Amino acid sequence: MEKFFAGDYPGPAFEFLGIAHLGALFLIVLLNFFLFRFKNADEKTRSRVRWTMAIILWVNEIAWHAWNYAVGRWTIQEMLPLHLCSVLVWTGAIMLMTKNYHIYEFMYLMGIGGAIQALATPDLGIYGYPHFRFFQTFISHGLIVTSAIYMTVVEGFRPTWKSLWRVFVWVNVYAGIVFVINTAIGSNYLFINHKPPTASLLDVLPPWPIYIIFLELIGLLTIFLLYLPFAVKDWRARVLENRSNTSRLKDISN
Repeated sequence: MEKFFAGDYPGPAFEFLGIAHLGALFLIVLLNFFLFRFKNADEKTRSRVRWTMAIILWVNEIAWHAWNYAVGRWTIQEMLPLHLCSVLVWTGAIMLMTKNYHIYEFMYLMGIGGAIQALATPDLGIYGYPHFRFFQTFISHGLIVTSAIYMTVVEGFRPTWKSLWRVFVWVNVYAGIVFVINTAIGSNYLFINHKPPTASLLDVLPPWPIYIIFLELIGLLTIFLLYLPFAVKDWRARVLENRSNTSRLKDISN
């Protein structure tokens, strides 16, 4: 048990696309398919599912902060809940409890893309399976994705065209506020003041501040891709409606 929470973990380091990594990703996919079965469940049952995911999100995040404090790594420069996924963990639980649509817009359009990137390339370093840090990472980011998909498939929520612009504008407003906070306390939340010191996908982008423009474009592209299934669905519905109206006009004229 001591190894499970060790700050200097003596066990195996995280292996990118290793058995543990692929296994964790598979379990997250399996969880999503399992939750689809609640689509036709009554509200009481669906509410229990939502509250269970919300409580797990919060307990997992609190445990993450407690662990960092216990091993002496909790600082305001690193641990304030200002990174996008950290914000969505806390607000996503509120969304699950209250079925708040405006939070859902951010969970679906920003949370899925950001969390999937974190799941695909987790920054775990020495903390491989079965360390606490390994489980905490996949639980938090996995439930961000799962919560957004659950609210879409089971609860019937969906983003609209206006959702895209609301999310894009408010995320940029938030980023501006975080930039000021970073400058004031010497942090780098959202990685908007400079690139992270460790290797990351940002290394392939131009230097600061040009890479922020690329991040904006990547974010916008991600939002459009996530909205694409609904755009196609709406387009097909309009086509079918037009065909139906045309058919009715022909019947009337005949």
